[in-house]
Amino acid sequence: MDITSIVGIIAGFAFTLYGIIGSGSIWNFWDIPSVLITGGGTISAIIASFPFSTLKNVGKHMIIICSSKRFQPEPVIETLADFAQVARKDGLLALEGRVAELDDPFLKKSVMYVVDAMDPDKIRSTLELDIENTSQRHSEQTDMYVRGSAYAPAFGMIGTLIGLINLLKDMDLSSGASESLGANMSVALVTTFYGCVLANLVFHPIASKLMIRDSEEVLYKEIIVEGVLAIQEGDNPKVLRERLAASLAQKRQIMLSESDGGDGGSGKGRRARRGRKRK
Repeated sequence: MDITSIVGIIAGFAFTLYGIIGSGSIWNFWDIPSVLITGGGTISAIIASFPFSTLKNVGKHMIIICSSKRFQPEPVIETLADFAQVARKDGLLALEGRVAELDDPFLKKSVMYVVDAMDPDKIRSTLELDIENTSQRHSEQTDMYVRGSAYAPAFGMIGTLIGLINLLKDMDLSSGASESLGANMSVALVTTFYGCVLANLVFHPIASKLMIRDSEEVLYKEIIVEGVLAIQEGDNPKVLRERLAASLAQKRQIMLSESDGGDGGSGKGRRARRGRKRK
């Protein structure tokens, strides 16, 4: 489970609250009309901007940002290298029996294209279109939070303007009402405070995490595309593994290489090295 989003948001609110308490009274920052204007206005604008099909996925988005990294490239690289070994030994048709063991629909579909001897260019264009469409759908979902991070400060400013208008309308200098000017001004500014907090501690962090998750899925699927095409070309499993691992960070490449033993997973390299040492 990835708790960085939860920890970050809670810590942000905690530090803000500590700063408020340390500099004055928390009740100076509590105003129900301001909450309704900023929070209610922002949520209403989001509802008005997006269809229900997008809005209903909010719960799913919370699960995504809190769940552990779903699309791990290392295991799929190992799977593709294993499939390359099978294909070189028994032919591409032998992979058909292995497809049933796969859980990932995209990987299943990609391998079946190779088994069915589809043209490589057509495989690439079809799978890349699938990736592009998936990323576009993710972008539409993420846009809801990006818009929220823009709406919240805007409604905070609207609340401030409402407060200032009421303040000026009710102000009567001749009766000494100017003594309450500072208190009324602080209430008017609370809505802007709420808007900034919502934008920077809620909406923007969620949007950023969803973008990261999309990038992880795109990389994962691009590795699959390159892998199945390499299998179709008859690449050596070791070469395929190194080729796919090149898209990972250097540290992860080293870890993948160490887990393989640096010999394509066959164990022959290790046995040869041990034999040379004995000699």
